[in-house]
Amino acid sequence: MSLLNQLFNRGLLGAKCKTCLNLAISRIKLVQNKRDVQLKQMRKEIAQFLQTGSEAIARIRVEHVIRDQNIWAAYEILALFCEFVLARVPILESQKECPSELQEAIASIIFAAPRCSDLPELLQIKNLFTTKYGKEFVSAASELRPDTSVNREIIEKLSVKAPSPETRLKVLKEIVEEYNLDWDSSLTEAEFSKKHEDLLEGSNQILDEAADSQMIARQCSVNSTLSNGANPIITSKRNNEAQQLQIPTPPKGDMPLIGHDRAERSIKNPSEGPISNIKTETRSHSPDILEVARVAIASAERASATARAAAELVNVKFGPWMQEGKSS
Repeated sequence: MSLLNQLFNRGLLGAKCKTCLNLAISRIKLVQNKRDVQLKQMRKEIAQFLQTGSEAIARIRVEHVIRDQNIWAAYEILALFCEFVLARVPILESQKECPSELQEAIASIIFAAPRCSDLPELLQIKNLFTTKYGKEFVSAASELRPDTSVNREIIEKLSVKAPSPETRLKVLKEIVEEYNLDWDSSLTEAEFSKKHEDLLEGSNQILDEAADSQMIARQCSVNSTLSNGANPIITSKRNNEAQQLQIPTPPKGDMPLIGHDRAERSIKNPSEGPISNIKTETRSHSPDILEVARVAIASAERASATARAAAELVNVKFGPWMQEGKSS
């Protein structure tokens, strides 16, 4: 038997355990009174949100109310367990193993100790039980192993899992009844009844609309460039070759620009071609998408102006040389 266990058997650790239990009971009552004030204030604020039509905020705030109510209920059970163990400290001193009638109370205190940051006395009690019964006994309670005896309600009340929609709606109705509010819960019930798949479908619809608007913007940009008689691919290619080689290469004859004929047909026959298709498709979209298309067209016009300026620069640099090549 270790020295600490001998001290516990002689009553020294038993006296310290009594002190910690008394302090824990007093601390629990103090924290409960403080949480009572906070809960009343939060419930009042939720009632005001419901009265002013801010149901979305009320649905969020009610989760904090439920969380505090659960902690308050868990503290109430812990206070009873501490009083129960305090009255039986002499039994703990006289027996080496944990008595069966105290296993649930002791295991629940051990489980709650690291989860209740505002009750530091519980950690001291947990250390005393570790000294008395060993690390294996404490680990079984902390990790909720199958052979543990932690109170089920303590586990539920101290859980970090979000409350169910049914629980939130129930608390909201309790607050409405408490403050005698005239509140139609149909909108909140419909919101709570939405499934996760419904929310994903809404987000996918937004993504699809964004993709459609991007496609229209790209189409408008290409058509605007073609309508000005310039091919962005050939222009970019020639500019890159001129920058890399710095040697002018005369063209072998007149090469028609790709897409020029198609652009002319589109201009002559507005009812045909991609521009008319874009107009038809754009009518089915919202004004926001039309605004995106207008911005894209403006951007394409600026890009076309830049391309024409680059072409004029190339003509200024290589025009005389090209004329000499034709005359020869």
